[in-house]
Amino acid sequence: MIRLLKQLFGISPQTNFSELVRKNAQIIDVRTSTEFSTGHIHDAVNIPLSLITQNLAKIKKDSPIIVCCASGVRSESAKRILLSCGFKNVHNGGGWHSLQQKLLK
Repeated sequence: MIRLLKQLFGISPQTNFSELVRKNAQIIDVRTSTEFSTGHIHDAVNIPLSLITQNLAKIKKDSPIIVCCASGVRSESAKRILLSCGFKNVHNGGGWHSLQQKLLK
């Protein structure tokens, strides 16, 4: 069941998020600014999902992108939007807290 949910939300167990960060990945947190203010990954950029298309210029096209949110649902939507706008190296990091734990390892 967990594997199916990960596939549904585009969370790949093979993705090495720490390696992507070492390759200068930009972490974009698509939660609301209020959610972001309660805690976030250091150096993450807050672009709420509802404003993602209006802020494409703030996102680097030439480096990996990791999107995260509270659970992985909004970040999957953001990933699909970015891919449809021509971004190539986009990864759903899932929930920001679990992503942060992966990056600390």
